Amino acid sequence: MSVFTAAADQSVCAPLPVLGRDVTVPLVTGGEVTYAALDYAASAPALQRVWDDVAAYAPYYGSVHRGAGYLSQLSTDLFENARKAVAEFLDCRDGDQLVFTRSTTDSLNLLARAIPADCQVFVFETEHHASLLPWQDARVTYLNAPRTPRQAVETLERALADRDPHGPALVCVTGASNVTGELWPVRELAAAAHAHGARIVLDAAQLAPHHPVSVRDLDVDWVAFSGHKLYAPFGSGVLAGRADWLQAAEPYLAGGGASRKVTRREDGGVDVEWHETAARHEAGSPNVIGAYAIASACKALTEAGWDGLVARERHLIDKVRTGLADVPEVRILSLFGDDAPRVGVISFVVEGWNSSHFAAALSAEYGIGVRDGLFCAHPLVRTLLGSDPQTQGECGAPEAAPGEKSLNAIRVSFGAGTPDEHVDRFVRAVRELVTDGARWKYRTEDGRCVPAV
Repeated sequence: MSVFTAAADQSVCAPLPVLGRDVTVPLVTGGEVTYAALDYAASAPALQRVWDDVAAYAPYYGSVHRGAGYLSQLSTDLFENARKAVAEFLDCRDGDQLVFTRSTTDSLNLLARAIPADCQVFVFETEHHASLLPWQDARVTYLNAPRTPRQAVETLERALADRDPHGPALVCVTGASNVTGELWPVRELAAAAHAHGARIVLDAAQLAPHHPVSVRDLDVDWVAFSGHKLYAPFGSGVLAGRADWLQAAEPYLAGGGASRKVTRREDGGVDVEWHETAARHEAGSPNVIGAYAIASACKALTEAGWDGLVARERHLIDKVRTGLADVPEVRILSLFGDDAPRVGVISFVVEGWNSSHFAAALSAEYGIGVRDGLFCAHPLVRTLLGSDPQTQGECGAPEAAPGEKSLNAIRVSFGAGTPDEHVDRFVRAVRELVTDGARWKYRTEDGRCVPAV
C-alpha cells in the first residue's frame, strides 16, 4: 500500500508567518499569554502572505466578467488566473474543470446534485459529515469503518463487486481523517473504483493543507477542499475534476453568470441556454477575493517547499504523540494503529475527565485553543470511543457537566504556522491537568463548559 511520503533527510523548515501569531489572551488565573492556536483542522489561520496579497488587491476591486472598465477587467483576469493557479496546484488533467465554491461542503453538495439520477454512491462511515451526508437523494451504501488501509480497499472492492455493473457509481473518500489525522490509501481506492467501473471523489479538506495533492497521480475523478483550512480566509472552496457530469447537470444555482442566453417564448415563459464551462455552476457575482486568496495560499505552500513543510509537521506530530504517550490516562484515537502515517490532527480522551471540561481548562488556564466534541464525524468518533455509532450527539456541544463522563473527544491540530512553543505548552498543560487537576471551577452553560464566575 502506498502512502504519502517525504524524503527522510529533509530539514525541518521554520513555521510560516500566519495572522494572529502574536495575539495575547487573558487567563482566568490572572495575566495574559500568547494564544496557542491548535485547532487548524477546523480553520487554519490565514498566512500573512495571503492576507498581504488580498490587501494589495482590495483597492482594485471591481465587478467580474461583464464589466468594461479597467478594474472590472483586472478583477476578471485575477479571478481566472486564480482558477489556473489552483488547477496547477492540484495537477489537474487537460479537460478538467475547476469550480469555485463556498467550501468543501458546498463542493460535495454541488457534485451530489450533478451525479446521474441512477448513480449508486459508496461512502465509509468514517467520513466527515460534509462527505457523508450530501448523497441523500442517491442510492447510498455506507461502508463500515476499516481497521487497516488494506481492509479499506478490500471492503470497497467487495461492495463494488456486488453492485449493479450497468449503472454509474461514485466513491467518496477522505484523504486524511479530520478525527485521527490518518492518511487513507487514496491511490489504491481509486484503482479499485475504476476497476469496477466507478468514479471517485476525494475530500481533501484535511489533506491539501499538509501534503501535495495531484489529481493526475492519485487518479481521482474529482477533488474538493476549503480555503479556510488551506490558510486562506473563510468563504471559498474548490471542486475540480472531470467535466462531463458537471456539464450534463442542471446548474447548481440558477442565475446570472450561469446562463449564456435567455429568451422569451411565445407562451410567456423563458428558454435558457446554460454555459458548459465552470461558470455553469458559479451563478451570481463570484467571491473574487476568496478565489484569489486560495490561489495565493497554493503558491505560498508550493514556494515554501513541501518536503520541509512535511518534515516540520512530522517533527510536531512526534512531539505531541511522545508527550501524550507519557501520560497513562490519555488514550489517542486511531483506526489504523500507531504506525499509520498521518497529518497534524490528533484526537484523544483523558480518563476521568469530561472532554469539554478538559478543553475549557486548556483554554482558560493555558491560552490553548483545541476542539472538543464529535468533530462533525459522529459515526466515526462513536466507533473509536467504543460506543454505539448510532448514538446521537452534537458537534462540539457535549451535554455532560464537568466531572461527568462524556461520549466526546478532544482534538489538537496544527500545521505550517505552528511554532514548537505552542506544542510544548500543550503537552505540558495536559500533563499538569492530569496530575494536578484544574485550578479553576467550571460549569455548563448552553451546552458548553465554561469557567465559573
